[in-house]
Amino acid sequence: MNRPNACLIATLIPWVCACCVFPAKADQPGKTTPDGTTVRAAVATDAGGPAANVSGNNVSGNKVPGSKVPGNKVAGNKVAETPTWTDPMVAARESAAFGFLGEYIKDRQAIQVVPCEGRYYLSIYQGGLPGAGWDRGRIQHEWVQADSIADRLAGLTKVDRSGSLTFPTPPENAVVLFDGKNMDHWAHGKILNGLLQAGAKTKDQFQDFQLHFETMVPFKPELPLAHPGRGNSGVFAVGAYEVQVCDTFGIDFAPDRWKIDNVQKHPDTWCGSIYGIRAADVNMCLPPLAWQTFDVDFTAARFQDGEKISDARMTVHQNGILIHDDIPLPEGTGGGPSGPRDEVPRGAIYVQNHHNPTQYRNIWIVPRD
Repeated sequence: MNRPNACLIATLIPWVCACCVFPAKADQPGKTTPDGTTVRAAVATDAGGPAANVSGNNVSGNKVPGSKVPGNKVAGNKVAETPTWTDPMVAARESAAFGFLGEYIKDRQAIQVVPCEGRYYLSIYQGGLPGAGWDRGRIQHEWVQADSIADRLAGLTKVDRSGSLTFPTPPENAVVLFDGKNMDHWAHGKILNGLLQAGAKTKDQFQDFQLHFETMVPFKPELPLAHPGRGNSGVFAVGAYEVQVCDTFGIDFAPDRWKIDNVQKHPDTWCGSIYGIRAADVNMCLPPLAWQTFDVDFTAARFQDGEKISDARMTVHQNGILIHDDIPLPEGTGGGPSGPRDEVPRGAIYVQNHHNPTQYRNIWIVPRD
């Protein structure tokens, strides 16, 4: 994948990403929807649609207060005011679109449904869902109007894979970085109702390690697919190599779909990617407002006399599925005028703030150095 070649520096704070809206490219998606029009109809807020399945989304009885968050600014580019939900219970009450968001199965066919700009984007898989039976064949897609989505999904069963994930407790040799109780291990950051908010940096530095974290991205249904305003965040190993966190649920890696579906960014910047270096082997992103797990096995670059003698390497499991297998990292991730982040022999863990209310919990690390 090609690295984005024109980004803006969001802020001088080091744990905030220097990357923003995807730059113009010959193969960048256009600005229209598949039928050639722009759909900006407001998402209905009356009750309706199938009951939202929110099992697996509760956090020890805590709810993130409020439902809608004011519009965001991403790296100086104003994102239009857009409804934003950070709590599944509130979203279920207020947004009809949230009731249809999610994954469905019938026999050997599976569908992911993404509310997007007043309509619904459907990705249709044969054999099962990604990471759960999909035959890796070509994904089919449909755009469905809001008044037709209930009929389209009739007869399918909605499933909640987040509710069946394993959310492991830390092993005895782990350093518990965040358990919802305090910020003792963090130089920066804040807790809201037991959850770590995006924008934090550990006090300690690490070299080689296994890192576990869990994250939930907000629900922002009126933005285009893969828009950076859809929950953009990320977690950096030693402050140099980012595992991307954002809402790219249900989007297809196939390049021919990017223009058709008005996809805003390329797959090497989607959720689970090693940002700008490598797309995930499979799009394992679950729906927004569902808890997701990441397990990162990281080996730092080695240096001798100030020169790098071996690349950093990274293995990543997302929601229990291997998406990067011992990948060499030739440079730091990032972008902007200053280029990739400096590679270092050891460093802090950064939880990126990119002006989105993305939340984290159950963060622990097992150092190997």
